[in-house]
Amino acid sequence: MNSYVIGVDFGTDSVRALLVDSISGEELEDSVCIYDKWSKGMFCEPKKNQFRQHPSDHLIGLENSVKELISKSKINPDQVKALSIDTTGSSPIAVNEKGNALVFEKGFENNPNAMVILWKDHTATKEANEINDLIAKHNLKYLKYSGGIYSSEWFWAKILHIIRIDKSVKDFGYSWMEHCDYLTFNLIEESNLLNFKRSRCAAGHKAMWHKSWNGLPSTEFLNSLDPYLGNLRDKLYNETYSSDCAAGNLCGKWAKKLGLNTKTIIGVGTFDAHAAAIGARVDKNILVKVMGTSTCDITIGDSKLLSKKVVRGICGQVDGSVIPGYYGLEAGQSAFGDFLAWFKKILQWPLENTLKKIDSIDNIQKNQIISICEERLIEDLTDAASKIKDDSGIPNSLDWINGRRTPDANQNLKSAFSNLTLGSGSPEIFLSLIYSICFGSKKIIDRFEEEGVEIKKIIGVGGVARKSSFIMQTLSNVLDLPVTVCKSDQTSALGTAIFAAVAGGIYRSIPDAIKIMGSKSDIIYFPEKSEVLRLKILYNKYNQFSRFIEDQLN
Repeated sequence: MNSYVIGVDFGTDSVRALLVDSISGEELEDSVCIYDKWSKGMFCEPKKNQFRQHPSDHLIGLENSVKELISKSKINPDQVKALSIDTTGSSPIAVNEKGNALVFEKGFENNPNAMVILWKDHTATKEANEINDLIAKHNLKYLKYSGGIYSSEWFWAKILHIIRIDKSVKDFGYSWMEHCDYLTFNLIEESNLLNFKRSRCAAGHKAMWHKSWNGLPSTEFLNSLDPYLGNLRDKLYNETYSSDCAAGNLCGKWAKKLGLNTKTIIGVGTFDAHAAAIGARVDKNILVKVMGTSTCDITIGDSKLLSKKVVRGICGQVDGSVIPGYYGLEAGQSAFGDFLAWFKKILQWPLENTLKKIDSIDNIQKNQIISICEERLIEDLTDAASKIKDDSGIPNSLDWINGRRTPDANQNLKSAFSNLTLGSGSPEIFLSLIYSICFGSKKIIDRFEEEGVEIKKIIGVGGVARKSSFIMQTLSNVLDLPVTVCKSDQTSALGTAIFAAVAGGIYRSIPDAIKIMGSKSDIIYFPEKSEVLRLKILYNKYNQFSRFIEDQLN
């Protein structure tokens, strides 16, 4: 008898649903839905590092993508045994007592502070610094398993910032939920927020949750930041759950919307990168790099070692955040594909604005020209960059255009360039950006290995990994490690489907499910010795430049 599961991956720009035959492991159908409001730039102010998403984008995307999935596959919906979701994070949202997003309440309809505070929103830098200073002043342990530095990308800093700038959200926001918890709660029959099973992954990596201090930071500590946070603690959770657990059954309202039935199990939510690691067959000494707008780097480690050993400057080590029985280790870069997209946008601006002023070309032709250039630009730049043989015209650049996530989170850092000359054209600058994002990846590997976590292999997933062989080969050369690319186009959704298969009782454990359902390898890039030696010289320059700039900014 057929047994199907669905993984739903809520990324930065779109939601992707994947239908998988859990017995054969075959990926049967996928469906992608672009966020409407987000694609129009609504509620965002990039100059202020403000990035907010309206949850209607996610709820509409969930309904449309899953319905299309079922329609295209022509399967019997009653055979869908389980569904799980992953999201970006930390992306918290204020909710009322019933767990409904505050933005759906009268008076909050267009209030960005009542929406999802997206992972890459860095408006809470001041609040993150305050948290770090308070913990250091009192020699508290709350950052012990979070790399030693709290980030403006994370749960408490974002909430603290919002309640300080928006009294209405502070007064009417009963509680807060991570995006993965909020969406999972919407799908199930559970109506009591305090009984709901919150994500271990989200709580451990972003909210300073740990069993050794009874879950979340103490009320006394939170009160020192703001009494609202101390009061909020009692409306959150003490226990957390790994994503192989069932959160509940699909509720009648959503069963009708999705065309499924209420027997469908809904798994505990998780973050997209951790799900991708599952889909990519993560194991000890393997680092899975989820490469899109940013990177999230995930590996797992032995619980006996990592319960005593603390890895400095990463985004947390959490027991069971990836595979139960292992510690999940998270690192990453705040900008990866975003750095290249920024440069692309700069180059496109003159073209688009010049075309607007040419009356002899109609709007249809203008749009066609712009569309062709958009499609060709990165491809042509990559081709030109790959042919550069002389390093003298290549600038040094730093990948901190959206701050630094790891090692040692610092969202105050900015990107910078040096060695710009009259010989530095668009291909040379583009090549420097590629080098910088690869060098930033190397810094993460170096930190893991300095802390005793050996990395022997890289698995790349995401848009950059699938689309750019030049970047992947460069990455292999910079890291001096083999880099494998997953065959699956939807590795995060696949990992979430694997979680669903275990939560739904189809498999006993995540490793058992991975054996059948995990993605196969597509391409393997091996280090090229001559390039490894050449790039070591440029990496040393990157390190010198990064130390200089960091000293100046500090």
